[in-house]
Order: sequence, then structure tokens, then C-alpha cells
Amino acid sequence: MALTPKLEFRQSQQLVMTPQLQQAIKLLQLSNLELAEYVDDQLEQNPFLERDESPVDGPEERRGQRNEEPEAKSAQGEGVDKANAKETQDSLDASYEDLNPGDSGSDAAYGDYQPSDWASVQSSGGGFEGDDQEFGATLKKEISLADHLTEQLHLATREPQALFIGAYIIDLIDEAGYLREDLSTIAERLGAELSDVEETHKMITSFDPSGVGARDLKECLRLQLIDADRYDPSMQAFVENIELLAKGDLKGLMRATDADEEDVRDMIAEVRALTPKPGYAYGGGVVQAVAPDVFVTKSQDGGWKVELNSETLPRVLVNQRYYSEISSVKGGDEKDKTYIAEQFANANWLSKSLHQRAQTILKVASEIVRQQDAFLAYGVKHLRPLNLKVVADAIEMHESTISRVTSNKYMATPRGLFELKYFFTASIASSSGGEAHSAEAVRHRIRELIEAETKDTVLSDDKIVEILRAEGVDIARRTVAKYRETLHIPSSVQRRRALLQTAI
Repeated sequence: MALTPKLEFRQSQQLVMTPQLQQAIKLLQLSNLELAEYVDDQLEQNPFLERDESPVDGPEERRGQRNEEPEAKSAQGEGVDKANAKETQDSLDASYEDLNPGDSGSDAAYGDYQPSDWASVQSSGGGFEGDDQEFGATLKKEISLADHLTEQLHLATREPQALFIGAYIIDLIDEAGYLREDLSTIAERLGAELSDVEETHKMITSFDPSGVGARDLKECLRLQLIDADRYDPSMQAFVENIELLAKGDLKGLMRATDADEEDVRDMIAEVRALTPKPGYAYGGGVVQAVAPDVFVTKSQDGGWKVELNSETLPRVLVNQRYYSEISSVKGGDEKDKTYIAEQFANANWLSKSLHQRAQTILKVASEIVRQQDAFLAYGVKHLRPLNLKVVADAIEMHESTISRVTSNKYMATPRGLFELKYFFTASIASSSGGEAHSAEAVRHRIRELIEAETKDTVLSDDKIVEILRAEGVDIARRTVAKYRETLHIPSSVQRRRALLQTAI
């Protein structure tokens, strides 16, 4: 067959994302601090933009724009007002595939942490002389401590309540790796059982770096020594009397540990090799106070009132008069006219984008409050299974838009300050159309079924799917296999072989 050139016409549809639309969508991902910095840059560059410094009208609006914003009612009350939802969706809603990614990056390697001088150790939890000299040298990894712990948390458990409590505890851990909040206070604030908070905290203290999550220096050292299998009775007595090391009281340590001088000096060497501030092995940038983007308060009708925090929302004005003056001047260079037109269009677009960003955050936050009404009222035990799709369908937006909105956005509630993404927990749909099942409950049921097996009744993954669906759990075979693997349970063939060998 001869190869000949030819022309072909093809018709296709493609979404073209203008730079302005990409800018508007990416504004959703910015935190309030990042947004303020971005707007400051635009104010410097664009001659038609001015900062709106007018005060919010009326004392009732000091924390939000109540005349323009809907209120979120409880699950028993009215739904969220969806006015103007279509306009916001058309302007800001797009999937990840519509945008040019480029936000991903790899973690830089980090070196070993070198602890500071132990001569000034304080038993209260962390004071060391020379911290100012040592601190800069310890920030050797780009990933933050919170991100590192969160990743381990999601590997350690899938139970929604533990994930929620764990995420809250991780947020309270400071840059040195210490938890300064009392566990009973955390339990009371979250409406959780103290035993559940203690169990979750114990799980976090087993994470890397060793010693993280400790409430004082003694606990930090104890965790590291247990991890190294060196926490014997003598070392326990040494740690309990660590203040004697700071005083240089060698004889006091010998009496406290009932050990001779050589053993005490060996213990001193071991403790000096530990890390008093394990969190400093991780970076994360300058620590900044978190300002809520949304306030949630009780309303008089028993529902919940959702308001934007106007203090964190930069407001801009477009100087129409100045544009009219300079655009009406006759003559001039064509490049200047083009520049003026572009800057004026950018100013109007930024003003509109900021408004739509605020309304989108409010709509998402209002729907989250409606979905998690029981948690706000009764505590973490009543946290509902929730995913991005549920919220996206409720407010008629794309899931990726919800993901952007919930990143780095915080909600101040009567139970504390939470990042919006806290409220999304795993769930398994009900085959009967009823309440969804938590993923942890499904895993527990799979374990029960397998533990009840005999050599003649070993269940395949397909058989487990049939049993679960008969019980009202709509689950796929690959999900059963994944959950079985996370429980470290072998396949049906391996289990049958093991049961036969046991019987022999």
C-alpha cells in the first residue's frame, strides 16, 4: 500500500481555561493568609485596584456579611439557601483535569537531628539552653511534622472517630513535638469518651519520630527508651529523677536508681543520646496563628448560624472614575491602551472572584454543618460518614471544587476550631438505601466472619461479599480484599491450608 498525504477534518469539544478562570479556581485553594498576600501583590501591580477599608455595617455583622449570606439550619430545620449557586458553579467549578497541575512536589531528604546540650535540661518539658543556635540547624525537612503524623494516622486506623480525634490531637502538637493540652479537656471539647482520647493519643505516641506527642520531657524520654527497649526499672528511676541530672547531682542519681557510679554514667550517656525535641527534625515553615474562615454559632431557633469571618476576607474596589479619565484621553500609544484595558478587566475579575470565593466557602461550610449537625450538638460519637460527593451533589458543584474549598480553611464552632476536611470520613453505602456503614464497622464484620471459619467453611472474598450484601452492606470484592489485607489476614487458600495443618 502506498503512503500518501491527506487532509482530515475532526470535530471535538474542549474546555478552554482562560488565565482569569484558572486564577479564580486556584484562589479557592489559598488559605486566608495566602489570599491576603496575593491580593496585596495585585494591589501593587494594578492601578485600578484599591483596598476597601470601609467598616462592616452594624454590630451584628462584625464577624460576617449577614445581609448577603444564608444561614445553615440543623438537620431538623430548613436547608441552606441555594440562591446564586449556578452562577458560582459556572464561574469557579471545574474538575482537576481542567487545570494544568503543577502543585505536586517531592519531599527533600532530611538529616539526623542533633540534640542540644543536656546540661540545662528541665523536667517540665523542654527548656534547653542554646535552643536559638540549634533550632535553625534542625529544620532539615520540607514536610511538616503535622503532615508526617497525619500520614501515619491514616495508615494506622480507618475508624472515623479515631481519625477525627487523632487529627485534632495532631493539630495541638507544637513544633517541638509536645502535646500541651490535657487529654480530659480534649475529650470534653470533642464530646468524646476520655478512654477513646487516651487510646488515640497512645497510638500517636507510637508514631515516628519517637517521643512525639509527649506531654512533658519525662514522657518524651520514656517513649524513646521504650522504643529502644531500654526502659528497665533503673532507667525508669533515672528518668523520674531527671532534674538531678540538670543539677549535676551524681550521688543523688545513684541513690535514686540504686546503681553504682559506672552504671549511672552509662545511663547518662544513653539519655544524652536521645532527642529532647523530636518535632524539630521536621520543617513546615514559620508557625502562624490560624484564623477561622467561618464562624458557627447556635441560632435562636435551635439550628446553626454560619457566617464568614469578614476580618480574613480581603476586600477590593475597582476605581471606575480613574479608568474613565485615562481611557478618555485621545491619542496615546496602542500598547498603553491595551495595558489599560487588560488591567481594568483583571481588576473587575479579581473583585468578582473574591466575592464568588467567599460565597463558595460559605455554601460548602453550610452544607457540612447541616450534615454534621449531630456532632456539633452531641459530640464526636455522632460524627456521620461524609464524603466529597455528598456535599458536591447537595450544592451542585464538582467534587474537586469541594476538595479545594476544604483545604486550609477553618471553621470555629462551639466545640473548637476545625479544618473543614476534618468532617469527611470514610463510609460504605447501604444496599437497602438506609444509613451508610462506617468503613471500620465493615472491617470489624469481615474479621468476625473469618475468625468463625473452620477447615470446612473457609470463606472466599466473593462469599464474604454475598454475606455482607445480605446484611445490607453494598461492597465490592476488591474492597473486601483491600480491607482483608489491611487487617493482615491471608487469602482463603492460605487460611484453608493453615487450618488443615492445624487439624493434622
